[in-house]
Amino acid sequence: MGQAVETKYIDVEIERQNSTDSQPYWEKFQVPYRHGMNVISILMEIQRNPVTVDGKETSPVSWDMSCLEEVCGACSMVINGRPRQSCSALVDQLTQPIKLQPMSTFPVVRDLQIDRSRMFDSLKKVKAWVPIDGSYDLGEGPRMPERKREWAYELSKCMTCGVCLEACPNVNTHSDFMGPAPLSQVRLFNAHPTGAMNKDERLEAIMGEGGLANCGNSQNCVVACPKGIPLTTSIASLNRATTVQMFKKFFGSDRMVD
Repeated sequence: MGQAVETKYIDVEIERQNSTDSQPYWEKFQVPYRHGMNVISILMEIQRNPVTVDGKETSPVSWDMSCLEEVCGACSMVINGRPRQSCSALVDQLTQPIKLQPMSTFPVVRDLQIDRSRMFDSLKKVKAWVPIDGSYDLGEGPRMPERKREWAYELSKCMTCGVCLEACPNVNTHSDFMGPAPLSQVRLFNAHPTGAMNKDERLEAIMGEGGLANCGNSQNCVVACPKGIPLTTSIASLNRATTVQMFKKFFGSDRMVD
């Protein structure tokens, strides 16, 4: 007879919360190990068999996910103390017990599921889009120089995951700072040949409360960003742009040139 293969398990601890207003609590699980598992795989195993390590039946863990390839940003959570995407967090690269928590910057909906409306509201505030009337054919748009297009593409990788806001000490319940991601999107759309029509409006939006002045320059955001977006470079560029904008307002835009 062949020798029995010993089953390997993964130790997992999850901070849970039944609703936005309820108190958080921890539950421990053991999940059978498979090669190539990520954190999403762990959560799916618990969903199939929601039983804690001491044999107590519990409710399946709630979390968000969509693309499973680090593009949508929906599966952000704190994994072993670090905010990141759970789809790209591989079990073999994590120390155990694997501790999963919701990102504290955002309101918890349930368990690891959070409400990212704070980010989307900021994007609305800065008009992070190119306003084009689609009711008629505008023809071919203006071209961007290749060098400019290359760095603009890096900024466009933002997936609104919220990791940079979680890493930033200035984004918290006591501050209305919009955070690095929306600021970087201002730079992206102001650089677009058509988006530049609303450049002044976007700069005005980040010169007010909760805008650029609330950045403490901790630079945690650029380290945490899963897409390697040069967020601090964007913030530095916007500091210069808002200074120019301030002088334009003071002296009158007809006397100033960009």
